Amino acid sequence: QVQLMESGGGLVQAGGSLTLSCAASGSIFSISAMCWYRQAPGLQRELVAAITSGGITNYADSVKGRFTISGDFAKGTVYLQMNSLKPEDTAVYYCAFLAKSYYWGQGTQVTVSS
Repeated sequence: QVQLMESGGGLVQAGGSLTLSCAASGSIFSISAMCWYRQAPGLQRELVAAITSGGITNYADSVKGRFTISGDFAKGTVYLQMNSLKPEDTAVYYCAFLAKSYYWGQGTQVTVSS
């Protein structure tokens, strides 16, 4: 069974940076997109960033210019470089791969202190 594992979360001060990583434990064929979502307490899960196998990226307005998504579709890895972090970026961040099915990671906590 394929699993996605995130890493890189933690506690950082406002204005700081973190890089999240996500890797698949097995082979996932025909990945069409890799995404990062986040969910803050009491709020719905939201799409933060996505990258397609054709290299097209998409970002939530709230993170444009601060976050950068990159990935290696052959290796099944995706990254999220987060700069100029704000307290409102505090959330559990999940990676997700879209292939024949939607695969989800277990989440990693990001906490930004003011």
